[in-house]
Amino acid sequence: MRPGAAPEMERHVESFLEMMAAERGAARNTLAAYRADLDDLAGFLRARGESALGCGQADLRAWILALADQGLSPRTQARRLASVRGFFRFLLREGRRADDPARLLGSPRAAPALPKNLTELEVDTLLRTAAEGRGSSALAMRAGLEILYASGLRISELLALPEAALTPDAEMLMVRGKGGKDRLVPLSSAAREAALALRAAHRGKTGGKPAGRWLFPGRDPRRALTRQAFFLALKDIAIRAGIDPGRVSPHVLRHSFASHLLGRGADLRSLQMLLGHADIATTQVYTHLLSERLQKLVEERHPLALAYLESGDAPPHPAGTEDR
Repeated sequence: MRPGAAPEMERHVESFLEMMAAERGAARNTLAAYRADLDDLAGFLRARGESALGCGQADLRAWILALADQGLSPRTQARRLASVRGFFRFLLREGRRADDPARLLGSPRAAPALPKNLTELEVDTLLRTAAEGRGSSALAMRAGLEILYASGLRISELLALPEAALTPDAEMLMVRGKGGKDRLVPLSSAAREAALALRAAHRGKTGGKPAGRWLFPGRDPRRALTRQAFFLALKDIAIRAGIDPGRVSPHVLRHSFASHLLGRGADLRSLQMLLGHADIATTQVYTHLLSERLQKLVEERHPLALAYLESGDAPPHPAGTEDR
């Protein structure tokens, strides 16, 4: 028996883990994580004089609060709660309990992390540095970065582009995104020029014929360029551009695309379509940028704000914000 686990609960935990292995095919690491989570709960309940069969929702809420007091992240708390939910569903199904005290417990939610992005000047420096390179690899990186920033593609979508996706007069690219869904994304003149130069270089080696299936082929033209190869080349460009390579990645360029569009007046619905988000709730992580823009708009355009600017007086603080 493990320390902190009452004998009665230990037996039920063993039965639960056996079920998870036999019926769900749970991996060894998954079972170990379940055991650790349930042992932690067992120790907590034992200290309160409770058991798995007698505890109530209030006991489980107290356990969740204790996890927070230990400094565990909301994500870790949610994972442990998921283990406990599965355990009590098992006890209910097996007739060990007449109720499920974990059923109505809400999962702790982490505040959404704000996307990291580069400034417009940093992106411009990155693109200029990429354009200074020589050779086929430099051409690929220049075209890749131009397309990523012009369209907000995921790196997987970029590297999966077939050579046929590009035509000399194309202003849009047809991209296959998550879930096999196709969408049209814009292609800037600089991105199109760089991509055409890349394709011409490839075809120059084959007498003008298509060099392979991919717009961004790897060393073996039968295969697409790998994410790892693109990532390493991007880090090298960042270093040459004088930008911390830890701040630069294909996904950061995607966030920069979205942030800069919003900063220049784009709306969330259009951004959702460009990024290929199935749910606009995913796009709403950028609303902090939209809020900042709207606040600036009010400050610059609202009649009262203009009146204060013309008079030279500072506008009064909104109620309750003087000390913020």
